[in-house]
Amino acid sequence: MKKLTLSFGLILAFVLGSFAQEVSGSAPAAGGASVEFEKDVHDFGNMKQHGDASTEFKFTNTGAAPLIISNAKGSCGCTVPSWPKEPIMPGETSSIKVKYDSKRVGPINKSVTISSNASNEPTKVIRIKGMIEAAPKEETMPVKEAPVGAPIEK
Repeated sequence: MKKLTLSFGLILAFVLGSFAQEVSGSAPAAGGASVEFEKDVHDFGNMKQHGDASTEFKFTNTGAAPLIISNAKGSCGCTVPSWPKEPIMPGETSSIKVKYDSKRVGPINKSVTISSNASNEPTKVIRIKGMIEAAPKEETMPVKEAPVGAPIEK
């Protein structure tokens, strides 16, 4: 009886372990979707405050099944990604747009974490970097003072 219980326990552990691995996505799916990005990092270089800090990360589904991006999340509220909600068919190219709020002055080093059904990279991190320089201050026009007793122009 002990041998039967032990055998049943080992078989159950093996089956549950295999099922958990498939559900977690750690085992690559044969013939599944696969994603290849043109670049992992975009460097804005030096740019002025309130400038256009937007870029695109282009990618291709190099797999045999439709690629589905389930989420893209910026590392903070100042980094906002937008991604295709429809499946990307095998061989098709698409992009993830990333916009950084450039009102902040200083260095940029932010990330976007992408979740998909890609067998090669189910979780992919892309990055933006650069330096935001303060916008030049507006010069004020000197105010002309009227002589004392002079009429005020309207």
